[in-house]
Amino acid sequence: MLWQGCKTNQITITSLLTACTSLELWNGGKEIHAYIVRHRFLEDLTTCTALILIYAKSGDLEISNRIFRMMTVKDTIAWNTIIIANTMHGKGKKTLSLFNEMVGSGVKPNSVTFTGVLSGCSHSQMVDKGLSIFHSMENDHKVKPDAEHYSCMVDVLGRGGRLAEAYDFIQQMPMEPSAAAWGALLGACRVHKNVDLGRIAANRLFEIEPENPGNYVLLSNILVGAKLWEEASYARKLMRDRGIRKIPGCSWVRVKNRVFTFVVGDKINEMSDEMYEFLDDVRAKMKLDGYYPNTEFVLQDLDGEEQEDSLCNHSEKLAVAFGVLNLRGESCIRVFKNLRICGDCHNTIKFVAKYVGVKIVVRDSLRFHHFADGSCSCGDFW
Repeated sequence: MLWQGCKTNQITITSLLTACTSLELWNGGKEIHAYIVRHRFLEDLTTCTALILIYAKSGDLEISNRIFRMMTVKDTIAWNTIIIANTMHGKGKKTLSLFNEMVGSGVKPNSVTFTGVLSGCSHSQMVDKGLSIFHSMENDHKVKPDAEHYSCMVDVLGRGGRLAEAYDFIQQMPMEPSAAAWGALLGACRVHKNVDLGRIAANRLFEIEPENPGNYVLLSNILVGAKLWEEASYARKLMRDRGIRKIPGCSWVRVKNRVFTFVVGDKINEMSDEMYEFLDDVRAKMKLDGYYPNTEFVLQDLDGEEQEDSLCNHSEKLAVAFGVLNLRGESCIRVFKNLRICGDCHNTIKFVAKYVGVKIVVRDSLRFHHFADGSCSCGDFW
């Protein structure tokens, strides 16, 4: 287009940014950002909003917030985008601050706004604030809560450990509880190890969406955590009998403009030996510090050493190891995973960030985790 002498406009730029976001072409997004600055498109509201989103989804929330602050005009969509961006990164307090600023500036929040704010409350365990926001929707802002907002509130209560209230909330919903609502409760039961409510939520989900493998896996995880091996095996058998296959976990990391993908137990990379050596070294150093692998996250009834080896094979650990071994002056490693990060991998990556002295950003299916100096932005709650 440029070679043929055609001029670009805001629509062209926004379309390109949207495509880069969908395809996760982060470097392409940065190149377009440079073009935007050179050709003075930063005054366009839609273009800036698209920039906020691509940086947030690439793991660079700081730049998203900076672009938002530079905008002289902000509409509801721009406010919603920055609120959701901070929610994705687990910045619950920042999300609430932005919401209050939005309302104070006279911009009216809508349904999407409240989904973002309530999700922010759930990820940061701000239960009472979440309840307050939920009740203010219709009373103060004339926005009627829909099924998505009710599901968010189940998540808020569940993640906050108030599982009985979350279950009561589902039963009192003015509409038929959705799969999202029951799924939020099931996920909370996994975190808080509530077997009884986990069974109830899983059985409802088996009726609503019988072909979703995640529900069977979550129930199995809950049962394994409670050492109920036979019942966990039955959950897996039920899944197999229905012809449902678990979505394979995979993680990927970008090094030198190339994307490297890993699956559990992966040994096809030319640096596999070095990666496993590095992880063995990390495991030994963690034990010296008093940490032992949490074998609760192993879904087979294996011997202790076999369980530890199984945990060492997880795709996110392999991606992090590969990233560390190829740092070469980089200050941050960014890893992406298609499923939820497991608890043992989460603990290991915290240790690696401190041990190597590097920032590690991991985006799983739920949120972003920012690891630095032995801690994570999620506060070990996700």
